[in-house]
Amino acid sequence: MSELIYRSASWIADAIRRRELGCREIAEACLRRIEQVNPSLNAVVQLVPERALAEADRLDAEVARGELRGPLHGVPMTIKDSLDTAGIVSTGGTLGRRDHVPQADAPVVARLRAAGAVLLGKSNTPELTLSAETSNEIYGRTSNPYDLARSPGGSSGGSAAIISAGGAALEIGSDTGGSIREPAHLCGIAGIKPTAGRTPRSGHIVPWGGGVLDGLTVLGPMARHVEDLALSLPLICGPDGEDPAMVAAPVPDPAALDPRGLRVAWYAANGVGPLAADIERVLDDTARTLAADGFSLTARVLPGMPRLADLTTRLREATNPGLIRRLLARYGTERPGPDLLPYLDGPRGSGETLIDPELLEQIDAARGHALAFFRKFDAVLCPPSHALAREHGSTREDAFSDWSYVLPLNLLGWPGAVVRAGTGRGDLPVGVQVVAPPWREDIALALAGAIEQRMGGFRPPPV
Repeated sequence: MSELIYRSASWIADAIRRRELGCREIAEACLRRIEQVNPSLNAVVQLVPERALAEADRLDAEVARGELRGPLHGVPMTIKDSLDTAGIVSTGGTLGRRDHVPQADAPVVARLRAAGAVLLGKSNTPELTLSAETSNEIYGRTSNPYDLARSPGGSSGGSAAIISAGGAALEIGSDTGGSIREPAHLCGIAGIKPTAGRTPRSGHIVPWGGGVLDGLTVLGPMARHVEDLALSLPLICGPDGEDPAMVAAPVPDPAALDPRGLRVAWYAANGVGPLAADIERVLDDTARTLAADGFSLTARVLPGMPRLADLTTRLREATNPGLIRRLLARYGTERPGPDLLPYLDGPRGSGETLIDPELLEQIDAARGHALAFFRKFDAVLCPPSHALAREHGSTREDAFSDWSYVLPLNLLGWPGAVVRAGTGRGDLPVGVQVVAPPWREDIALALAGAIEQRMGGFRPPPV
């Protein structure tokens, strides 16, 4: 069983198509794994085994008839509790939705199920997805499968933890300021934040329509292997007829691209804050390995990083209190959890009056200046975080600037993929981040895949 549960979603789907693996067989294997590890991880907060096995049986019957629903036929997945799932309690980690049961799947969930994925249950999230620690007042705290005393990060910490532990092959995470990429790094898996406008946010606890913050939140796939990001991403992209920011843009195939032809800028420290020595070492090792294999790399920091981090911080500090209060009121939560309280310390009017137009002008200018970087480079290789997995509770002390390796990319709207590239102290995983121009997820995935091949990629945790 140990080998089967760590197979890629792509391998599983192919084995099912060849009738070498049953949909029920892999679903049962993942359900057993969840039962084994979840008491210590607390990563899965709602489990629907009877429903999942019944769905797997239907999919097996379809295979027997020579029918396939799509490229994920029989692949077991869990879904972050911030996304609506029909008939399954979906709380978003906030007390006002403790018993909320949606009538319909969020579009990204419906699209994966239409492609044949089997939903096993829901994974934990911090309240409203707005914390670097995956903990809430309903379900409690999730632990990192590499060290139970440490956090898997947030906000897709439950997603990253259960994928890493072999309980699911695929997930959908959300990323408003690094919430896909940092947990992927901390739990040793792969994940991608697509370009803003790629994937509909309808049915998500932080929905579309957040005013000046609207473009920050993006949904994207998480898995143990980069090939599974490439497999699942096109399935969830495109307009849903509801989210007004969605663009019907094609998703280029990363397999059609030779990453050796890319002009890659790379850097470790970004000039904003400290960087863990192990992350800098793994980044340096990755750059040297690629260069030795004929890749074109230039040591160059993305210009204006301190300013981008400062502008993002100013925008979040000015607008977060108002947005959070509106969401809490919408969902009927009268008592927010402790992780939200620091965000609510701003003036009562924060985010509820006209934001300084000069700040918005400065943001637009900084975005244009940063975009010009891609005239000389095709991709950026950089860290996904300033730290390795931290002890529980310590992330509450982080400032917005501590997320400076990921948060400014939400402001820019660019795609960013993370893949494991090494190991740090305490055998903790270390990821690297690949950033690409808007709408060029194929570049990010092709380079991330090349790094995965050369640096080893995912390794099972000790849990």
